[in-house]
Amino acid sequence: MSVTVRTARPGDEAEILRMIRALAAFEREPDAVDATEAMIGRALFADSAHVHAHLAERDGRAVGLALWFLNYSTWTGKPGLYLEDLFVDPSERRSGVARALMTALAREARARGCARMDWAVLDWNEEAMRFYRRIGARRSEGWQPWRLEADGIARLAAGDA
Repeated sequence: MSVTVRTARPGDEAEILRMIRALAAFEREPDAVDATEAMIGRALFADSAHVHAHLAERDGRAVGLALWFLNYSTWTGKPGLYLEDLFVDPSERRSGVARALMTALAREARARGCARMDWAVLDWNEEAMRFYRRIGARRSEGWQPWRLEADGIARLAAGDA
């Protein structure tokens, strides 16, 4: 049976969390997930939600996740879609699930007037990079990802940085 993609809805929290945990394990950080079903529900389904998700299903079973949010480009004057997580169950890889999710996101980006879609890929994930090249994506040259995490945020906010 073919894969279908739909917008996540209340009641999907357990499946979303399952895939987030599986992605963390794949990315060699199995103990890094602090999120709970309740946190995911608030982030995705509150009236003021800024985080969105699409689920890929085969035979009514969730087999893939794309979790994303909008950002903004001052240069284009338009929003962008930032893909935070893309996950496909290992048994479903190479079966069109990732392509279906990315196609749904491209349609979402067009409907929202986005100028671009962005995401990050771990430098060792060659399989993902090959897939992204096949769908027409390219690596951003010249930009390095930077991050300030909880402890750094706290120090900076307190004026201790």
